[in-house]
Amino acid sequence: MFAVIEFGGKQYLVTEGQRITTEKTGKKPGSSFVLDKVLLTTDGMNVSIGQPYVKGATVTVAVEREYRDDKVTVLKYKPKVRYRKKYGHRQSVADLKVTAIKA
Repeated sequence: MFAVIEFGGKQYLVTEGQRITTEKTGKKPGSSFVLDKVLLTTDGMNVSIGQPYVKGATVTVAVEREYRDDKVTVLKYKPKVRYRKKYGHRQSVADLKVTAIKA
């Protein structure tokens, strides 16, 4: 069984037992919560497509850890005018494990 969920403005194709990396959730590691924005569910034979969400379908996920991702370096440069800027950014992310999909 798999499902397509919406979380943090992005869509993820998930199956039970899968680990996904998403934006920061604000939950403590070890806690679990339910996502109800399920766009599609299927068990191999039956497919349920929501308009926009499937009614009664939920996905339970557990927070494994929250951390800051590797630094992304941004360089800005304009030739002939001595303009150089260097910025860095570290995004806060979370690793989630899908524990159950209820269609």
